[in-house]
Amino acid sequence: MRLLLLTHYYAPEFGAPQRRWSALVSRFVAAGHRVTVAAPVPHYPAGRPTCAERRSHRVGAVERGRHGEVVLRTAYLPHRADILSRTADHLIAAADALRRLRRRFARPGTRPDVIIATAPAIPTLMVGRALSALWQVPLVVEMRDAWPDLVTHVGPAGSLDPEAAHAARRSASRRALSWAVALVKGRVHQQVTSWQSGARAVVTTTGRFADVLRERGVEPVRVLRNGTDLASVPRQRDHLPGDHPELRCLYLGNMGRSQGLDTVVRAAAALRREGVDVQVRMVGHGVEAPALAALAEELDAPVEVIARIPHREVAAQYAWADTVIVSLRDWEPFAWTVPSKLYEILATGRHITALLDGEAADVVREAGAGDVLPPEDVQALTALWRELSADRSRAAVRASGRDWVASHADDDLLARRYLEILHRVIEGFGAARLR
Repeated sequence: MRLLLLTHYYAPEFGAPQRRWSALVSRFVAAGHRVTVAAPVPHYPAGRPTCAERRSHRVGAVERGRHGEVVLRTAYLPHRADILSRTADHLIAAADALRRLRRRFARPGTRPDVIIATAPAIPTLMVGRALSALWQVPLVVEMRDAWPDLVTHVGPAGSLDPEAAHAARRSASRRALSWAVALVKGRVHQQVTSWQSGARAVVTTTGRFADVLRERGVEPVRVLRNGTDLASVPRQRDHLPGDHPELRCLYLGNMGRSQGLDTVVRAAAALRREGVDVQVRMVGHGVEAPALAALAEELDAPVEVIARIPHREVAAQYAWADTVIVSLRDWEPFAWTVPSKLYEILATGRHITALLDGEAADVVREAGAGDVLPPEDVQALTALWRELSADRSRAAVRASGRDWVASHADDDLLARRYLEILHRVIEGFGAARLR
């Protein structure tokens, strides 16, 4: 098959969408398929390329990816962390991708057999829809997480400081923004649903979000989880008795508004006041990282906030930990979401402290991989870590999480299933054109 992937996030950037597509594309190419990727010049997460990325990747360049895929680099807009400048970046990249792809595939015999357009970056879906109609080739839409529901549910502002948040809610600008979000929410959903409905298949990463889309009239919907490469994730070992006196709690990943990590800081501070020996390590990046570090200092919490590390150093962090934290706020769309990092953590065998609801909580329970607590519940988290500190056997390494990944979320399995979906889409599209 000749596959065209439209994505706003791609290697050598590192993040959940980039990791997913690197894993899938490597296996697609290894299976003999020809893959072309249209993606902007790397500029995630800072919003602008590093000096090295600027030298190695230029707008309009046609590159050979590390797996043998062809990568067409499109334009981007340097942006900040706010939703408005990021959306403008998405629009610039989408418009440039449409222009360059029309020119690159001007001759009918060179065109792809199927187009895959993946969100986040909602304008990417618009490009996929336009090219699908222009070239008369089938479109597969992939909705990573609950987009655009998360954006329209949350809005673009927030704070760890309750007084500051209260003041912001009272401000005229915040009220105006809330009205604007309410006004466009229905239209955004309506438009995205229209683009989804025009696809030959819609792929989601969770069953619950698939059900939401079906309720909106989107069909057919296929579930293809995020996953991990079991071969590259070593199973951890139990710490020797007496190896360290403190309970070591690790958070690894994005420190944004969605994670609600102030709950973790407050629980750690409460345990220190009780005399319970706990050490929390937060490793990653995100807009809330400075605020979390400041909150830990204010509360004298045993929490260290560490900047993002290279992926090759992640295994050492898992080896340090007794339990690994996965946390999302108590927001409705998160009941339809499973953090992609969860699958890697399951594969390590480490105990999971899961501040989760919905499908993500179901996964942890099904895998027998740890303890599930209500999101943003400081008291429940404090009680759990108090118990784990007193009885370390409850945080022992277990094989059940890795076994669950092998059955449901291993990259090899997911790639085979994705190729089956693409084959059926192409065959069904061809048959429909003959009728």
